[in-house]
Amino acid sequence: MHTLQGRRRFVRQSLLGTAGLTLAPGFPAVLSPSASQKIVRPVTITGRVQARGKGIARVAVSDGATVVTTGRDGGYQLFSTSDRSFVFISLPSGYQIPTNPTGTARFYVPLRADAKASQQADFSLEPLQTSDEKHHFLVLADPQIQNQQEAQYLLTQTVPDVQGLLKSLPDQPTFGVGCGDLIFDDLPLFTEYEKAVSSINIPFFQVIGNHDLDLKVRSDEQSDATFRKHFGPTYYSFNRGKAHYVVLDDVFYHGAGFFPYLPYVHETQLQWLYQDLALVEPGSPVVVFLHIPMHSSRMQRYKGTQEPLEPWFTLSDFSNPQALYELLKPFKAHLISGHTHENEHAFVNGLHEHILGTVCGAWWSGPICFDGTPNGYGLYEVNGEDIRWQYKATGNPLDYQLALFKPGENPSGQWLANVWDWEPGWKVFWYENGIRKGEMQPLKGYDPRAQRLYGGKEMPAAKKWVEPILTNHLFTVPTASAIMVECIDRWGRKYSTGV
Repeated sequence: MHTLQGRRRFVRQSLLGTAGLTLAPGFPAVLSPSASQKIVRPVTITGRVQARGKGIARVAVSDGATVVTTGRDGGYQLFSTSDRSFVFISLPSGYQIPTNPTGTARFYVPLRADAKASQQADFSLEPLQTSDEKHHFLVLADPQIQNQQEAQYLLTQTVPDVQGLLKSLPDQPTFGVGCGDLIFDDLPLFTEYEKAVSSINIPFFQVIGNHDLDLKVRSDEQSDATFRKHFGPTYYSFNRGKAHYVVLDDVFYHGAGFFPYLPYVHETQLQWLYQDLALVEPGSPVVVFLHIPMHSSRMQRYKGTQEPLEPWFTLSDFSNPQALYELLKPFKAHLISGHTHENEHAFVNGLHEHILGTVCGAWWSGPICFDGTPNGYGLYEVNGEDIRWQYKATGNPLDYQLALFKPGENPSGQWLANVWDWEPGWKVFWYENGIRKGEMQPLKGYDPRAQRLYGGKEMPAAKKWVEPILTNHLFTVPTASAIMVECIDRWGRKYSTGV
């Protein structure tokens, strides 16, 4: 497989060089004195959470540092500081998700920057007409639009597919999550993402990604300013039915080198999460959305091989995961992330992490991700404490869960099945002449279509630096003239294809 060695050397030096890190383009060497002389003052925030004039008790209210709960009348008092940007609630179950005109969730009130000693922040909710104990949610990781053409791909390919899927679902409360890298560094394109969300017509929560940052600032504290103007806080929580949902900001901007970020959760956020989860019953389902995975197996897959690996892949794991492991230990926890442009299930420290294939695939350069997973998104069904999921390939039916390649279609000379949403709860069988022969054998390798579309210096034409990656959700069988493959997921749902 041909590689871009020159680019890789440059990127590796940017990440690992010991002569010092270079500043990101446009990085301001000096800010005005007033920028560093901001005085932080105590602020008391009071308000009420109500529905149709009646207060709602025991609702969590926070400024991102401290969490309090409402009293019987829905009232609260929060001792904050003038440097906090928002006060927000953890939306309680049983109420509609308020939205901005663009369809993004509105669970927050911006705080005034005039440093007054007291501020008022009220929240008005509307009861749902039906129970949300059964509900669905969609997770769209990495739409990552870089220009108007890619914005049109999102609007003309992804949005109609999501709209069609929603029509097929039972009439239950449904929300969406944009799981980071909503755009690709061009911040005005947030408005194009908002157009897509508005067209989908369900409430959407947003996760901040490494390509959603203001890159011409000098610190992490300033890097999310544009994102917050559009979508509010970068970390928060909400509830649907018996499930508690948490959105985290795990992108730490340091402004240096070719990749000016690290996967890291700062202490203030961890302190907030500790208080937030203290209000959740142990043993409850908790779903955490974050952009960069806590744990990807990609580095392990390449260990001991001579295969080239892009240096940015080293930025695909948390820098400080243990604190989050400890906080989530008392719960039935799932983590859902994106970032790596492949589909994978990781099981670490008792947590199940869903690393989703991306809406944009390999940055809109073809119909699949690096590992052969089709461009797409995650569909989740929640019934009480039970959570089920399927990967939805854009432009294909929901039961499209695998691809089969003949021996002559790949360099290995073997039958290969790519089962992109595979995890240990699945079984993958093969049949010959209608007779089940047994389970297929796992194989670490490259998806043949990804090799064909993305392998080599000149492919793909749209993004020549895109390359296939080794994946561990391939399966093979001994030589046979023709076969059929059947996959059975952990809930007994069957998917098949044959040649």
